[in-house]
Amino acid sequence: QAVRDAKSFGGDSVLLVPGAVRGPDENHEHVWQRSIVEIRKVLPLASRLGVRVLVENVWNGFCESPEQMRDYLDEIDSPWVGAYFDIGNVRKFGPSEDWIRTLGSRIVKLDVKDWGRENGFCKIGDGDVDWAEVRKALREIQFSGWSTAEVAGGDRERLADIAARMDRVLVRGG
Repeated sequence: QAVRDAKSFGGDSVLLVPGAVRGPDENHEHVWQRSIVEIRKVLPLASRLGVRVLVENVWNGFCESPEQMRDYLDEIDSPWVGAYFDIGNVRKFGPSEDWIRTLGSRIVKLDVKDWGRENGFCKIGDGDVDWAEVRKALREIQFSGWSTAEVAGGDRERLADIAARMDRVLVRGG
């Protein structure tokens, strides 16, 4: 239904979290196999409607390394499936730029937020993400897709601050 809804609203993708690793009855291999079977079921519809299924990396115990995520997407093996890469989420596991380089062209869209060991999720630019390296990695993979700020919103002043922070970390540097 999400694919149909995205198409009817003019969208070109849906975000998917394929499952959570919660113990022996729902381990990494189980989530991997079950989710691939289910994703493949929607691919004919996604293809017909022109809507991509984009898997996001979240703190759910699944694909917590860039190599796992790369291999997962490659096993699905469809141009209609890619990554909705969350720059801040992966800082818990390693450098965001390593994930970008490993996932490469599989990254279709970006969630932009920051995370720091000392302050958790924080304002864009105030955490541990090495934005200079992120920009460099995005240039290396020739990323040209959409970037979404995944942060709390607010009034006009707050939104202007978010836009300025995104511009600074993704475009200008500093």
